[in-house]
Amino acid sequence: MTDTSDDEPHTAERGNGARDDAETADDDGLSVGTATAASGESADGWLHVTDLPTGDGERLPVTVANGAADGPTLWVTGGVHGDEATGVAVAQDVAGRVRDRVADLAGAVVVVPVVSPAGLRRNERTTYYGDQDPNRYFPDTERDDQRPPETQERIDTTLYEVFADSADLLLDCHTAQVGSVPFVIRDRVLYGDVRDEAAAESLADDLQRIVDSVGLPTLTEYPAAEYLGQSLQRSTAGAATNTAGVPAVTLELGGHSVVEPDARAAGVAGVFGVAAEFGLVEAVPDDLPDPGATVPDAPVSFPVRRFVGPRAETAGLARHVVQPGEPVEDGDTVAEVVDPHGTVLETVESDHDGYVIGHSEGLAVYEGEAVASMAVRDDGDLVVPRDAE
Repeated sequence: MTDTSDDEPHTAERGNGARDDAETADDDGLSVGTATAASGESADGWLHVTDLPTGDGERLPVTVANGAADGPTLWVTGGVHGDEATGVAVAQDVAGRVRDRVADLAGAVVVVPVVSPAGLRRNERTTYYGDQDPNRYFPDTERDDQRPPETQERIDTTLYEVFADSADLLLDCHTAQVGSVPFVIRDRVLYGDVRDEAAAESLADDLQRIVDSVGLPTLTEYPAAEYLGQSLQRSTAGAATNTAGVPAVTLELGGHSVVEPDARAAGVAGVFGVAAEFGLVEAVPDDLPDPGATVPDAPVSFPVRRFVGPRAETAGLARHVVQPGEPVEDGDTVAEVVDPHGTVLETVESDHDGYVIGHSEGLAVYEGEAVASMAVRDDGDLVVPRDAE
């Protein structure tokens, strides 16, 4: 995949790199798995990703909408974590809308609403393929690891190879913690062996265009060392951006486990905002709300990044003092820890200026556990060397 330019995303050369049951594109149409759509048409199908011991196969649902006019290819994925319901609903809604409006598309939209069927079946973040997080096993070409790939990594690699060949943009739909406010995550762009600093800057420019057009509060990912330490360069958006060179962001659409209507509406509007910015559609459909009408704006004006914390130093029961979406300053109390009789054992204070994104799940809290996730002030660079301290 070539790197994007400042002005327009890379447009995949349709007809190159066909791969068995993966992605093919030629004059007869665009195919992902069994979904093949001629120009001006749409199709639903399945992408086979692994065989199962029961004799059948694991497959991902796919919708391909192939516009009549030329343009970029936008991928929309959801459900890489099986309990993140609103992300699945947003991807499904986008698929339904592009099916109905395929003749108006300039380019193509590929939607995979359930990336982790094994997580969906158990309503959990992880899969039963070794209880692994499926959003940490996408390829990283600069990673030195001689361990043979197991099932989840093979599944992720199969999906990666398809979107790395065909995508010009990718939006990965998720949800976050209990009570979370919706937001969009922008990865830091790494440079090193895969790309030089100039190419990374160009890629970061496209990421900025994406987050601006989504219309949700923006958080930058963790600092580079922590980002790599958590293998986030191997997430869907991280691998798309930092390995394939496909500008990609993560939409965090409220809390997990149930579909939240306001976050769902904001997510669909955000996807079409990106589609309009990059020329796939002329404008966001009139019946979709401005994301700002259903999702609160960021309560701070300075740049922010993701942060897990603050953390309790005393075991007990958590009582949250600050609600998601509310600002805090360094030294403000975010939560209290009480004993079983209700006596306050500790006040948990923020070490940062920023605001609360969501609460950690559960009543019980142990020593060293985070009580919340926050957006905290970020003075770091958006483009960084891969080996940054």
